[in-house]
Amino acid sequence: MKYLIVGLGNPGAEYARTRHNIGFMVADRLAADAGAEFESCRYGEMARFRLKNKQLMVLKPSTFMNLSGVAVRYWMNKEKLPLQNLLVVVDDLALPFGAIRLRGSGSDAGHNGLKNIASELGNTNYARLRFGIGNDFPRGGQVDYVLAPFPPEEMAQMPERIEIAADAVRAYCLSGLPFAMNTFNNK
Repeated sequence: MKYLIVGLGNPGAEYARTRHNIGFMVADRLAADAGAEFESCRYGEMARFRLKNKQLMVLKPSTFMNLSGVAVRYWMNKEKLPLQNLLVVVDDLALPFGAIRLRGSGSDAGHNGLKNIASELGNTNYARLRFGIGNDFPRGGQVDYVLAPFPPEEMAQMPERIEIAADAVRAYCLSGLPFAMNTFNNK
């Protein structure tokens, strides 16, 4: 069975350690843990590896956040994958830093990456792993906040939080969404 895991973020060194790029950070951890390398592909970079009897395709789109759906739709169609084999890893302002929430469907909650994916797929019935980035910003400061780097105290906790998110992705692929939700939500 094949899964497409999409870590949302923006390409380029200037965005590498920003809150909006947590999806890329989780994707990097998944590939590193598997000893897989990212290779340039259409609409992004892809790492492919096996996890027991599953084939994982971990994608970091090069389309920038607001057009992530173009890359997702392309790879879903190319690989002929059903929606239940898609998991999107995304930052979430509504969750405290490091909190993890897996869901099988839902709204975009104002997230432009998820909004574009829903538009391109014509559907919101795909799994997403939301990684909390907090919301400690003044009114009107959302864009600056999500495009800013994590502060040092959060960066110190990042390896552990990213590993938990990567474990949640692996559990989703190996044991299914209900098991992954029960195990990792609120962790």
